[in-house]
Amino acid sequence: MNPDAIHPAVEFDAELIARLNRMGPRYTSYPTADRFVPGFGAADYRAAASACAGGTAARALSLYVHIPFCESLCYYCACNKLITNDHGKAVKYLGYLQREIAIQGRLFEGRNKLSQLHFGGGTPTYLSDEQMDELLASLRRWFDFAPDGEGEYSIEVDPRTVSPKRVAVLRRQGFNRLSLGVQDFDHEVQRAVNRIQPEAMTTDLIKAARANGFHSVSIDLIYGLPKQTLATIASTLEKVIAADPDRIAVYNYAHMPNLFKSQRLIADADLPAPEVKLAMLGLCIERLCAAGYVYIGMDHFAKPGDDLALAQRQGRLQRNFQGYSTHAEAEMVALGVSAISAVGGTYSQNEKNLTAWYARLDRDELPVARGVVLDEDDLLRRALIGQLMCNFTLPYASLALPGGGSFVAYFAPELEKLRTLERDGLVTIGEHALEVTPRGRLLIRNVCMVFDRYLGTPADPAAAQTQSQPLRFSRTI
Repeated sequence: MNPDAIHPAVEFDAELIARLNRMGPRYTSYPTADRFVPGFGAADYRAAASACAGGTAARALSLYVHIPFCESLCYYCACNKLITNDHGKAVKYLGYLQREIAIQGRLFEGRNKLSQLHFGGGTPTYLSDEQMDELLASLRRWFDFAPDGEGEYSIEVDPRTVSPKRVAVLRRQGFNRLSLGVQDFDHEVQRAVNRIQPEAMTTDLIKAARANGFHSVSIDLIYGLPKQTLATIASTLEKVIAADPDRIAVYNYAHMPNLFKSQRLIADADLPAPEVKLAMLGLCIERLCAAGYVYIGMDHFAKPGDDLALAQRQGRLQRNFQGYSTHAEAEMVALGVSAISAVGGTYSQNEKNLTAWYARLDRDELPVARGVVLDEDDLLRRALIGQLMCNFTLPYASLALPGGGSFVAYFAPELEKLRTLERDGLVTIGEHALEVTPRGRLLIRNVCMVFDRYLGTPADPAAAQTQSQPLRFSRTI
């Protein structure tokens, strides 16, 4: 089967993108994280977990484990991390993480089938081999891992700190998917963001992953970094394509030094002009599609045979806080400081501050700091936005409307707003379905924003007096 027949080529229209580019959510959740409230606590999470189906009807679980430690600071980074060379801090963190695992394990006892696991950070491989063995043993004590051929067990690694030998150990420990941060291979760009990473460090790890039977290898790139040019991007793309990863993510660098202190170390004068940055995106799309990668959506590309592309074709693709992912049926249980769970029609986030996270666990409490319970309209719009983000099509009949009502009637105001985007060629509004055109795929966030009932209303009235909402979001392109 011709993959192009399933995934029409995405169209890059620089003028249209420049005109419609605006601040907006990435929709890794709906409602978005700025809508979480401190009134949601551990008791609410327990109630949501208990409400999930039990026994043989229980949905599979997806676990996210956050390891916040890094040995050095990458200036562009907006993750929740702790920069330290004192590895003793990881010993303490690991002990508390095992407490949280036990609390969650007891909560899901009897319905703990695990189909997906992702270690993120920070730098998960900041942990030693022995510490990783200990952590995984704790997880296996409480959760029933699906066989290697069925489960997806991924880990983010920093090629600067992981050897080919460590890759072999990670495979022995049960990981079957590897995600490598690259950003850009150009030395001047690397110097500008404080991340010196010779090409061989990355290619050696990919070879090691192949040799040790990893199911999939992913590479992360960023466009719009300081000192980047079309030439550096072109050179990096050539090298990445030659390395032949299964998945490639090409992220837009969102320069928000008002929110992220490390970004203040980047000189504004070193950043590429907006029109150059946009041309970089166009080049990435052109080169990756020409190399045979399927445009999944947003910033993700995959080989046609990779599970990400297969999941999209089979309706298993989802959006979560790690981006596009498979196993859409799974409840997501998140562990570690700042981690976000999605369980039983709720979202909940752990304490962002390490001291506060420790204090909660010292009281044998789930370290939930805030969250939200989704109402009927939230669930409906979440399903709608998820379909658009993952499939670029929305059959009206696929949504269960309250009282069996009409999609056209329920979303009449939104459909009216979409007429402007239809005139711009981003969508087609049919009698039975809404379709996002190849021209509209890059602007999918703009399309989804039409259905976001919270946009334009203060998330926190007190905070709204000192900070306007757009500062919380990056640009849609």
